[in-house]
Amino acid sequence: MRKNLHYIHDNKGIKTAVIVPYDQWTKINADYQKILKKLEVIQAVEDGMIELKNSKNNGDDLQTLSELEC
Repeated sequence: MRKNLHYIHDNKGIKTAVIVPYDQWTKINADYQKILKKLEVIQAVEDGMIELKNSKNNGDDLQTLSELEC
């Protein structure tokens, strides 16, 4: 993965940017998008679990799955 990477350095020699070949960037970006989608699903599940816990603590009645059917 590291082949053909080119680093940009400032006048103090500190790396400030990297140039990545386009095909590698496409793969990196696709992987990143997949990770973002997974994170979105995990966050939704976590939010749902918090909602369930809060409802239980408050004594709220929740809809059953059969009540959710359209």
